Amino acid sequence: MTPRNLRHGYTTGSCAAAAVKGACQMLRDQGPVEEVQLTLPCGETARFRLQGGRIDEDSASCYVVKDAGDDPDVTHGAEIHAHVKIAFFTEHRLVIQGGTGIGRITKPGLAVPVGEWAINPVPRKMILEVIKEVFALRCVPATLTITVSIPNGEELAKKTLNERLGIVGGLSILGTTGIVKPISTKAWTDTLDAAVSVAVACGARQAILSTGRTSEMAAQRHLEQTLKPMAESFIMMGDHFGYAVRSCAQKGMEGVVVAGQFAKLVKIGCGHEQTHVSASTMDLSTVAGWLAETAGLEHLAEVAARANTARHLLEESGNDQKLVALVCEKAAAQVKRLAPELSATVLMVGYHGEALFYG
Repeated sequence: MTPRNLRHGYTTGSCAAAAVKGACQMLRDQGPVEEVQLTLPCGETARFRLQGGRIDEDSASCYVVKDAGDDPDVTHGAEIHAHVKIAFFTEHRLVIQGGTGIGRITKPGLAVPVGEWAINPVPRKMILEVIKEVFALRCVPATLTITVSIPNGEELAKKTLNERLGIVGGLSILGTTGIVKPISTKAWTDTLDAAVSVAVACGARQAILSTGRTSEMAAQRHLEQTLKPMAESFIMMGDHFGYAVRSCAQKGMEGVVVAGQFAKLVKIGCGHEQTHVSASTMDLSTVAGWLAETAGLEHLAEVAARANTARHLLEESGNDQKLVALVCEKAAAQVKRLAPELSATVLMVGYHGEALFYG
């Protein structure tokens, strides 16, 4: 659910795909394009105004000014540029690369391999789709090179955690749904209270609290055949774990299912009641301590100590089920710490939307 009265915006991935589509259309038609329409991964359509259009015989470029809505995003107002160049009668291939202000991946554990440009999988797929849409009928062998850039991206990246995560030289092109939903603590907590009240009023005795839409959809798939929960039971808590658990207890819920991916559940297990990056840190040294004290997991303590991200640890462990169960146990313990009267179950969701653990 999106907090009421806050305007949503669009991800850097959506803006990049829109700019690429515009540049491709200008190159194909050899004429200006002022606006393009995209179908976003979430299923919604959106229109993007193009600026700075330039056209040559074999190239075209334009940019989209990112509108993050009411979200306090450092990239709000940034220019997301796309340059498209075609070389005819060459090897038939498509190159998507970063330019000025786009970072490169230098550490493992992220969605993009080390050495690649920081253009995440969903935005890359969006870019591929718009290219195929625009050049659907082109049969002449050619090399098409797409360059995405953000002129002040390197400076903006200094205001993020990119360097710590191993994204060097600029920003990432991000997004999974195409939309940026605003983060407003008061709006979210008001909405959480209302959602829990509605669930209780509808007869729900167990709330299914998810950290995001991917986790919520996985919970819906996994629990449909077992718990058969009513729709009102599913509550998007976002980063507000502590508040959501307390609200459930105060309003008479008997238990909660916490659904989230590994990194969020690690933060919860470490005792963070607010899991947004601005309010919590990923303390993998704490996880290393857990592992060193757990029979059968001692060998992963060193991996946790040197891991770049929680995802890096999970992937290097091979999705070790003992590790997964341990993190879920720690997360469940935090529910009991905050609200001893609630039963606590944890659903860990994998990075491809699969259920890794439930219990």
